Amino acid sequence: MRPQRFQEFAVETLLKAPEIKNAEPWTEADRPCGVHLTFNTGAQLWAAITATAAPGDDYDRPEVPVIDAPPAEVPLPELYEGGKVTPLKCEAYLAAVFANSGNGEIARTYAYSEGATVTNPTANPGMGLVFHSGAKIQFLFQHTARAGQDKGGRPFDLQDAF
Repeated sequence: MRPQRFQEFAVETLLKAPEIKNAEPWTEADRPCGVHLTFNTGAQLWAAITATAAPGDDYDRPEVPVIDAPPAEVPLPELYEGGKVTPLKCEAYLAAVFANSGNGEIARTYAYSEGATVTNPTANPGMGLVFHSGAKIQFLFQHTARAGQDKGGRPFDLQDAF
């Protein structure tokens, strides 16, 4: 799945998630594809979408989706810690939301922190998707805002809890 189509799919899928109040396309000058999420608590996350093309894929040609069995459904993990969203909890929650979407193009989803350790932490929080075509999407957390912190929709640096 290519970034622009994934952005549309992501917004549609995330709007169905129980802890997400709103999801909309988001872009910045150096990030042409992304999603802005607002959680039920009012906390916000801006995530950039980047991609690794399927082997042999040429973006100048029409996309040919590869369909197979979607990932097995998994329970949605707890999103909040002490009433706030943390990047670790958010990674696992969003990976489960996309795994549970029933999309036959998705082979698997994963949180970047899976397998991370204190001595080998994740450099940047986010989550990824691997498609049956061999393409990959990276959903990279860029900015956050705590509930009530949003002043005119301006994103802030990534916070430990939001």
